[in-house]
Amino acid sequence: MSRFFRSTSDSESDSETSSSENESLYSQSDSEYDSSDAESYHSDNEQKEQQPRNRFLRGGSDSEDSDDESNQKRQAKSQKDKRLEEMENAVKAIENGQKNSDWNLIATEFDKLTITVNRATSGFNAIPMPKFYIKIMVEIEDFLAESLQKDKGNKKKSGNTKAMNNLKQKLRKLSKQYEELIAAYRKDPEEFMKEEEVKEEPVKPTKQEEQQTVATADDDEGFSSVGKGGKVTATVTPQNVLARLRDILESRGKKNTDRSEQISTLESLLEAASSPFQKISVLLALLASRFDITGVKAPFMDLTAWNSSAKEFNTLLEVLEKNRSFVVTEDAEDLDNEDKDITPKEGEVVKIRGSILSFVERLDDEFTKSLQNIDPHAPDYIERLKDEASVYAMLDRAQVYCKDTGINFALPRIVARKLDHVYYKPEQLVASLQVASKKLLPEYIVSKIAQTEDGTNTVNQLCNFLYKEDSTVFRTRAMLCHIYYYALHKKFHTARDLLLMSHVQDNIHQADISTQILYNRAMVQIGICAFRDGFIKEAHAALSEIQGTGRVKELLAQGVQAQRQTGNPEVDAAERQRQLPFHMHINLELLECIFLTCSMLLEIPAQAQAGPNGGKKFISKPFRRLLDYNERQAFIGPPENTRDHIMSAAKALASGEWERARDFILAIKVWDLMTETKEIKEMLVRKIQEEGLRTYLFTYCSYYATLGLSQLSAMFDLPVSTVSAIVSKMIFNEELAASLDQVTQCIVLHQVELSRLQTLALQYSEKVANLVDQNERAAHINGDGNTNNNNNRNANYTQHQHSYAQHVRS
Repeated sequence: MSRFFRSTSDSESDSETSSSENESLYSQSDSEYDSSDAESYHSDNEQKEQQPRNRFLRGGSDSEDSDDESNQKRQAKSQKDKRLEEMENAVKAIENGQKNSDWNLIATEFDKLTITVNRATSGFNAIPMPKFYIKIMVEIEDFLAESLQKDKGNKKKSGNTKAMNNLKQKLRKLSKQYEELIAAYRKDPEEFMKEEEVKEEPVKPTKQEEQQTVATADDDEGFSSVGKGGKVTATVTPQNVLARLRDILESRGKKNTDRSEQISTLESLLEAASSPFQKISVLLALLASRFDITGVKAPFMDLTAWNSSAKEFNTLLEVLEKNRSFVVTEDAEDLDNEDKDITPKEGEVVKIRGSILSFVERLDDEFTKSLQNIDPHAPDYIERLKDEASVYAMLDRAQVYCKDTGINFALPRIVARKLDHVYYKPEQLVASLQVASKKLLPEYIVSKIAQTEDGTNTVNQLCNFLYKEDSTVFRTRAMLCHIYYYALHKKFHTARDLLLMSHVQDNIHQADISTQILYNRAMVQIGICAFRDGFIKEAHAALSEIQGTGRVKELLAQGVQAQRQTGNPEVDAAERQRQLPFHMHINLELLECIFLTCSMLLEIPAQAQAGPNGGKKFISKPFRRLLDYNERQAFIGPPENTRDHIMSAAKALASGEWERARDFILAIKVWDLMTETKEIKEMLVRKIQEEGLRTYLFTYCSYYATLGLSQLSAMFDLPVSTVSAIVSKMIFNEELAASLDQVTQCIVLHQVELSRLQTLALQYSEKVANLVDQNERAAHINGDGNTNNNNNRNANYTQHQHSYAQHVRS
């Protein structure tokens, strides 16, 4: 044999000399080896060693590099050797974990060992089951039993306890699979580890053979069930419902899992379920699977899927209501029933892990999302809105169940959701919703909270329940809902007093966004209520904070302007999710009309009082901006929209033509949207007459020495007593420099000329007022938490300056 075939590395020669077979092979090769070849080989090596070598060539230098390369030659290992090495490493790690009682390490390494064993014992190059795997399994099981017995009295749970419980379940499943081998090991461990397994591994049948086997087994009936992709599915029976359910739950959330197929399988399991425990377990899994598939496919749940979920939720509650021995709660531990049905003993209560609260909240959220995404002007929106009664009924039913089973933490959340469905509705609609939802519930469901059919009593009871809660969020939202409901039903003073006593406005900037939106809605509703009752100044004060920002849509969650979008998809999506359904919207055109009308009735007399040299004293800045823009127009045509009508009315009122102002205001069609249209129009005519009188007196008082009350009464179509009251109030407030002669029924006007000092004082007050306005703008731009305090301080200072100016004029 040639010498080039004999040369081996040091590692190979060491490994070969360790076995007897390799020694015999080398002895034969040595006999064939020629001595002359050996001598020539040694002489060649000596000559090569004496010759100088280039250190840049591989192996050419005498440095340690050549030795390192020869020592670091890669050893080729078979797949079998690699897997055995992985098993040995896992076993060593498990033994170390047992010494330290580190169950997280034991569980992790045991999972690795199980996976490696499964790979090694399957496939073409399968090996017999390693005996040390059975041994380590039994040792872990015994050690686990001892540890659980020691920790039995310790109520404090930790991550170690969780790992022990998970490992216990895995060992229970594996014990069934290797029952014979475990029994043989426990009988005689030494003999088990000595004996050699000569049994051949059974060859696994192919998929076609499995399908043929199942098909031939079903040939007696003539049919076999075939699933998606041609897979033959096993028949579902009441005996294997829980086993099939466990398989589905284990595959839930894994990649390439067909969720639709899972839902259809769970529906068949529900039909086959016979006992209450089976029905409850399947229904909990089925509802969770329906919600899983919705979050992936669409922004909201399909109507058919939602109806199925609502039906299954009611079925779940019905089963739980009829079987009080089973309780679904979030703090329940996993049941070790080993896929067997559970029949509780008399007086025993079996707790099953689940959440009734999360299911009913998800159904309510999906209902709201569907209303947000459906076109509000299409018939589908009205059809979908009819399901609100069923949502309210499910909330009622979940509330009764949580109350009966002692799940008290869920009650305020359910009651708050019920309140969100009724606070914005008129009393008649609340009563009809109560009646409709009650018809959908069984007779034995009786709610102890808001069981009356009266709308006002329902809202009061729901709010009073939340007032007793410790959470500030529930109390604040209940207060705002109560204020909104009172304002909606023309109880302005009650709503205003409730708002002032609660001090919600002091800390509302620290609340979450949904609560801030609710606060804005309540303030707007208070303003509308004040306007309906004829309180113009109060209505303007309530609406100016929202209407003056120019972001009414965003503040009321009724839309997002295109130019205000951030460009961040996540922020824009969150903004869209906050939008209220269309039937909860407040009419923005009506809101603007009320605000501008109140501003006109306040701003025009104040502008006439200040005179041409009065400076920039604004009561309503948005109204003054619109009025200035309208006056700058070169050509003004007839009014077309709401703003044009109000601007035309303001000009007519400023010139003393109250009839024209009345006609412009009454021509606005938005007033027909309000319930008391006739009363509101009469109130507006009366206010226009009174403010027209005040404006006339402020404008033309310098041209008269006396004015008769009867003449003013005829000019503005007001009773003499009303005219006398208005003039007396103006004189008392030092707005008009005059006196009232009761004998002659006339007004004696006093002509007052300002001195140089008074004029300078007025100019000084004007400059101070401008400085305060600039300070307000700077505070708004900063937008910090001290903005409200600065505004209040500046407003008080401005009020003092105005009063000082009035005193100077008088």
